[in-house]
Amino acid sequence: MRSTLGSKPADADLGGDVWLFGYGSLIWNPMVVHTDRQLATVHGYHRGFYLYSRINRGTWEKPGLVLGLDRGGSCQGIVFRIPGHLIEQEFRMLWRREMMTGAYHPRWLRVKLGGSHAPQRALAFVMNRAHEAYAGRLPDQRVVDCLRDACGLYGPAREYLQQTLLGLATNGVDDPYLGRLWRQLQQDDGGATTAAPGVPETA
Repeated sequence: MRSTLGSKPADADLGGDVWLFGYGSLIWNPMVVHTDRQLATVHGYHRGFYLYSRINRGTWEKPGLVLGLDRGGSCQGIVFRIPGHLIEQEFRMLWRREMMTGAYHPRWLRVKLGGSHAPQRALAFVMNRAHEAYAGRLPDQRVVDCLRDACGLYGPAREYLQQTLLGLATNGVDDPYLGRLWRQLQQDDGGATTAAPGVPETA
């Protein structure tokens, strides 16, 4: 955390504040004090179910999956502006939430904010491919199988997918990958496609 703070980008326009990039649960459950939130895009990384979850969204006997930011492509998410005088306090909370197992690397990534021409830097937690829980790119059916019945301390893995879809849809973002997984999950459940509440069938 100290190393990440030490490499904090200096942006005069932010006046000491920093951006935090959310691509999964941070979108709908940021848990950080912030003064602004905006739609943003990261190039060079994409969102996927790349991390086995054996505590929060699953168990050792029946692991679930959660999202990770991995190399290649692009990703739309939400950035949260953390006030400068609260950065260390909020980073401590983020480290307890995201960095306890070492599954992610903290990185200051270039992000393109909606309506902004100049890219800015935002803290993001990207996949540590050397971590034992890194799943790599799994076939859709394998992902769906993991999401269907897994449940951990934070609730069902499928709820994690649903909440992320809803959080993105609320901000006008359509993620075809997540939508495809949701439809497949619904088809496997009952033989008919059902959209998540508030999420279009095309999401």
